Amino acid sequence: MIHSMTGFGRVDLEIDGLPIFVEVRSVNHRHLDVSVRVPRLFSVLEPALKKRLRSRFQRGKVDASVAFPQNASPRARLVLDVEVADQYRAFAAELAGGEAVQLPAVQLVALPGVARLVEQELNVEAAQTVLEEALDRAAEETLEMRLREGQALERELRGRLEAVLALVGSLEARSGDVVAAARERIRKRADQLREELGNLDEARLYQEVAIAADRLDVTEELVRLRSHVEQFGEVLATADSETPCGRRLDFLLQEMMREANTVGSKASDAPLAHFVVDMKTEVERIREQVQNVE
Repeated sequence: MIHSMTGFGRVDLEIDGLPIFVEVRSVNHRHLDVSVRVPRLFSVLEPALKKRLRSRFQRGKVDASVAFPQNASPRARLVLDVEVADQYRAFAAELAGGEAVQLPAVQLVALPGVARLVEQELNVEAAQTVLEEALDRAAEETLEMRLREGQALERELRGRLEAVLALVGSLEARSGDVVAAARERIRKRADQLREELGNLDEARLYQEVAIAADRLDVTEELVRLRSHVEQFGEVLATADSETPCGRRLDFLLQEMMREANTVGSKASDAPLAHFVVDMKTEVERIREQVQNVE
């Protein structure tokens, strides 16, 4: 079963009474690109969380974030240092020659060191286990969504492959008639030239007829097209989460498009050309979908 690279997972939890959430998002990417964003309080945990996340995914751009809900982040509290304030009063009295000096509270609070903001402290070591478990659950939700998306993608791709095979059949049926008609047309022209110019080298003449007709024959290209479609289906059938197959599918699509272009270059018939255009359209639609296959 193929997997999509699109997924999302979220887990809500509490650490030391503070609400926090862990989100994992993934989208398509040529390689595996993992990033983790955490609050400054947990910045020391970022490398470990990133390593843990990389072990769960094979391909895609994966972004994880650990954050506090709006208005729920740890709040700093104001701390008053009475000893520092007393020292300021003592210094002021000393400067006044020992006389007591009345310093307004507003002035004291404004002096350096008297009042300061202290951020709430969290037990980071204890939080690491909780965050890792939450990250695993969010990653698992993301992988489950990628699997569901992959199932939908596979149904879409198989339907498109059936359309390509149907067009291959139409091209085979039509190309045989086209080649036969071309042979007959060239043969008649050869007979006409014989009447006009007299004796001609019969062997050479019919060799040229055969060569000209073979240039219109697309049998080999259609055989290779069928083979590529079959291989594509086999990859879909054997795909699993341990072996990303997106790049292989993309390569097969390149080969399909190459064969379709060759058939198009040989097409000397309007219906054939229309079939080729339809086929290239289907292959391009498949390619767009495959960009999101892991």
